[in-house]
Amino acid sequence: MKHQYDLIVIGGGAAGLTASGVAVSLGAKTMMIEKARLGGDCTWYGCVPSKVLLNLGKKTALSGKPVDFSVVRKKLDNIRHDIYEEADDPEKFREMGIDVEEGEATFTDKQTIRIKNSDGILREVSSKYFVIATGAKAFVPPIPGLDKTPHLTNHNLFEIDELPKSMIIVGGGPIGTEMAQAFQNLGTKITVVDMLDTILVNDHPDLTAILKEHLEKQGVTYELGAGVKSVSGNKNSVEVTIERGGKTKVLKGEKLLMATGRRANYEPLNLDAAGVQTGKQGVTVNDKCRTNVKHIYAIGDVTGRYQFTHMSEHMAKIAVSNALLKFPMKMDHKHVPWVTYTDPEVAHVGATQKQLDETGVKYATYKFPYNMIDRAITDEKTEGWIYVYAKKLNGKILGADIIGAHAGELISQYALAMKNGVTLKNMADTIYPYPSYALGARRAADQWYVRNQSVGLVKWIKRIFGYRGPLPDLSDPDKIV
Repeated sequence: MKHQYDLIVIGGGAAGLTASGVAVSLGAKTMMIEKARLGGDCTWYGCVPSKVLLNLGKKTALSGKPVDFSVVRKKLDNIRHDIYEEADDPEKFREMGIDVEEGEATFTDKQTIRIKNSDGILREVSSKYFVIATGAKAFVPPIPGLDKTPHLTNHNLFEIDELPKSMIIVGGGPIGTEMAQAFQNLGTKITVVDMLDTILVNDHPDLTAILKEHLEKQGVTYELGAGVKSVSGNKNSVEVTIERGGKTKVLKGEKLLMATGRRANYEPLNLDAAGVQTGKQGVTVNDKCRTNVKHIYAIGDVTGRYQFTHMSEHMAKIAVSNALLKFPMKMDHKHVPWVTYTDPEVAHVGATQKQLDETGVKYATYKFPYNMIDRAITDEKTEGWIYVYAKKLNGKILGADIIGAHAGELISQYALAMKNGVTLKNMADTIYPYPSYALGARRAADQWYVRNQSVGLVKWIKRIFGYRGPLPDLSDPDKIV
């Protein structure tokens, strides 16, 4: 049977845009369907607007002057639209040869979808391959009273026209933490509630403790280890009742932000008609991004695997390559970086220290503080640490954690190194420009040399060459040089 398209991509966010671009570059007749605006969560409700608010919040805090929120909102809208016009405009993709359709897609069988546009007009199209890239939506837990209480999520937070005097944020993950700092700096009194005893639970507890202390100094209040029992309120004020240790407490604020995670968005697709299986996280895929139906793939947030834009792009390349080229490519699970873009930033790549400990892997931790990085000293950004987990014998890097200025850029050094087998020895032997933050990565690598020094070897060198200096003092294994 001859189909109308070689590949149809459902969804026009980061995953869908990448998949469509790769597919058409390989000569495939490609259609991309998006029911709203191209760009998805990243451009409109996530990465881009949140970083705008973090930047403007930092500038506001440094100025010491009250912010005009109408200026903030205008800037926010302008930047989103600039990025949209530069990278996400449908005409750019049509010029590439992609058929871009606006509408909602549903499967009618394994090879056919029905598209319903905004005017209600229906159209059926068939394809040899499909890629599902419909993203995720904000998850709001079933808290008593929440369905009757006005509240914000990442889907409407960036559309507010007035700066709240106070805000309660439920959730201490990346979204809740970034928005806590952004709005606190803009002038909103922030209280963060989380049922866990720590923020950013997937990051190193030493580093998240540093960030939490920093945010508390900025004025953020934390109610950790507390469950939310109920909420109530209206558009002007809310009350959140929390419980901790058997005692209840009522928090009051002007607005409520639910930063309680996201869930895969696939219900409207009628996947049963195509026989595609789903699970608790989302559309079920293997490491080739293929569903149980061999010609249907799923990528990005809709799979629930990794909710990062960079992983959506990675999965798009894997899926399209497997579908169109039959290359046996698989997802890279070992070198996944993530960053929380607070000030200071928190970043990670590879295995966590907890994972290494639980699996019994033998490793050493090499640390280097920001207060020994000269560029951080000149910039007065000395709050931070670099932790690298590596094999003691050969310096093979297993993972890294960083807190500090430009941590998101530094972690890329380790992502590149790990992917390509670059060891701490290789990094230590590389010439880095001075003074730079990146030099901190090399200085951390230097610690591998320091820790691998041998008093016995130095004794032999002294004996052979007749040197008269002291032997190295290796009594403190945690000494940083």
